[in-house]
Amino acid sequence: MPVSPARVARGAEGGAAGRARPGARRCHGSGRVTCEAEAARAAMGGSASLLPREALCEYQELTFLSKQEILLAYKRFSELLPKEERENACSARVPKSQILTLPELRANPFQHRICRVFSTSYDGDDSMSFEDFLDMLSVFSDSATSDIKSHYAFRIFDFDDDGTLDRKDLEKLVNCLTGQGEESRLSNMEMEQLIQNILEESDIDKDGTINLSEFQHVISRSPDFASSFKIVL
Repeated sequence: MPVSPARVARGAEGGAAGRARPGARRCHGSGRVTCEAEAARAAMGGSASLLPREALCEYQELTFLSKQEILLAYKRFSELLPKEERENACSARVPKSQILTLPELRANPFQHRICRVFSTSYDGDDSMSFEDFLDMLSVFSDSATSDIKSHYAFRIFDFDDDGTLDRKDLEKLVNCLTGQGEESRLSNMEMEQLIQNILEESDIDKDGTINLSEFQHVISRSPDFASSFKIVL
């Protein structure tokens, strides 16, 4: 199964898709036999028989996921589809409403932004293909690099998708982290002070916003970021 142009394009802009994992083996010659055997051993509920071995090897090459993780992802993705569509899971799209039923996303305060960033839907409905789903899991995996994670964290926090984190983005970010309840909501003065503190620490060029390089500079001083920025099925 060929990798979609969307995944290749995403890889070109610095994403996990389109980027071979360090040490990943290419599936040529006897490697394909090995891949098929490992896929059969790792099969969960028959998922390997529905995912072509060439695709399995290619997905392992282009993501930070192991074969077992890819097979589990395929199984979980298929289960979100109606039974009559599961045999064609690789070409199906799962609605955002179904994606958000996953326990791993249901409680995530950035669930809607995550769907928006990883969805390649031309309709803008934030639905996901299997490759979108793999991209998401790859970026949130333990094996993804800090640079990859911080790149996508920045995109998730950039609520208006304008390439910078301005005061409105930071306010939404803080609200997501603190919750919307009356008890946890910050006062206007507290919010303004917190945003000012964030900008003073992060806004190196003093233009009133945080760009990607400034964000990654701050993240580089946070040793726990990579381990906390993850989703595991």
